Amino acid sequence: MSVHFFYAQTTTPQKETQNGFGQIDFLSIKMPGNEKNMDFTGIHYNLKINDWSYAGVGIYGAVGGIRGGFFTLGINAGIQQKITDNLFIDTGFHFGGGGGAAAPDGGGAFILPHLNLGYNFKYFSTTAGYSYVNFFDKGAIKSSQFNVALQIPLSFENANFKERENSFKIDDFKNSSWNTRSNRISLLMHLNNLSVTKGNYKGKTIRLAGFELNSYLTDNIFFFVKADGAYHGIKAGYMDVLLGGGYHLSMNKNRTNILAKFGIGAGGGGGVETKGGFLIYPDISIEQKLFENIYASINKGYLMSPDAHFSSSTLGFGLKYYIDKDGTTSKENDFSIGKFKGLETIIKQDLYFNASRNTGINENMHQISLQINFFLNKYVYASGQTSFANFGDAGAYAEGIVGLGIQSNSFFNNTTSVFAQLLGGAAGGGGISTGQGLIAKPSIGVNYRLGNKLNLRGGLGYVKARGGSLSSAYLNFGINYDFSFLSVK
Repeated sequence: MSVHFFYAQTTTPQKETQNGFGQIDFLSIKMPGNEKNMDFTGIHYNLKINDWSYAGVGIYGAVGGIRGGFFTLGINAGIQQKITDNLFIDTGFHFGGGGGAAAPDGGGAFILPHLNLGYNFKYFSTTAGYSYVNFFDKGAIKSSQFNVALQIPLSFENANFKERENSFKIDDFKNSSWNTRSNRISLLMHLNNLSVTKGNYKGKTIRLAGFELNSYLTDNIFFFVKADGAYHGIKAGYMDVLLGGGYHLSMNKNRTNILAKFGIGAGGGGGVETKGGFLIYPDISIEQKLFENIYASINKGYLMSPDAHFSSSTLGFGLKYYIDKDGTTSKENDFSIGKFKGLETIIKQDLYFNASRNTGINENMHQISLQINFFLNKYVYASGQTSFANFGDAGAYAEGIVGLGIQSNSFFNNTTSVFAQLLGGAAGGGGISTGQGLIAKPSIGVNYRLGNKLNLRGGLGYVKARGGSLSSAYLNFGINYDFSFLSVK
């Protein structure tokens, strides 16, 4: 009886809460000469390191002026110090790379420090104050300006990364802190086609590849983030990033879904004339279940500037994966199994050796890169990556690529693992010779654990453009933040 009792006990992994917040900010940058200001808006996610400091990543895009298609990616770090219960000071900096739209961005590297006064309204906070931007690597953009921001608490539950792929019966969670209502998210990987109906590419079809992440606020209402990059149809360089909300309607015993969405954001590049870059995006999607949580998706909509200077109809096809996470109960579903899935977020700096330019000149190029790996099993992961040039006179160059990788078990006293991956997708801009934008990037590398969630990461590989002369060896070095989350079904 004692032996039976012992083996009947199942200890579920310890639940941890990572506090953080999302931020949307806006600033109007004074441009050189007599050019109109470039209105700049950013989307960020920051982890709370402790009660008074934070760090994270953010992407900016132009939404006003004449530089539609100007995008950047960077890292954030800052301090929030309370003055009263609700009033606080927020100061910090953003460092990154990017550019576009023939702007004087030099190599693309820039800094953006700020000093703001904020007020906490319980469910959200607002801040406003002074900021300074400087594209310091041979760029001519340098400006001081007022900025405003909206911050929304966005925390998540997690467990140690080593728990990935461990499975438990739902009953095992009944007396644990995981026994709460689950949250639903979905990830769509798709190919999208823009049929231009008004603008300088009227009559052309721009072929895009990208992703869309949905997070559900209720059973039917969700918000989404969507990003696409061109790989065929025009010269390389077009990109759009959109944020919005939608309504989800299920039928046919939840095997068929209809989603109505509306988003706003920034887009341009590759010679697509979107003026300041601000775009609106109404869309409707139909999804059909294939198996488990995987659906086939088709969407039809429009992407346009508000004054219809640029307009296009959109038609996309993709695969969507639904995840119910961080809890074991639901109004609609009766779950039976919980499994912990691994996730890695990587910030790194790439160096391309002798990157080929359209001018025929070869020169080293650096870029800042964000990569996210979702583990399909204990060793194999699906990956998405975006990168923006920050040194090497190619400030408008950017990449949006996806692929698969494999990672080993840890060795050397659980400190070290190795990986190999193959990514491919859209890239262009900055005078880099990528043809119409399709590239492939195989690489290998090593992770070295620093602590509970942080690793040093280094890699080397090769990048090759189809239709362009870019063909370079590269290496990178960065930081890997990893954890696992509870997925139930």
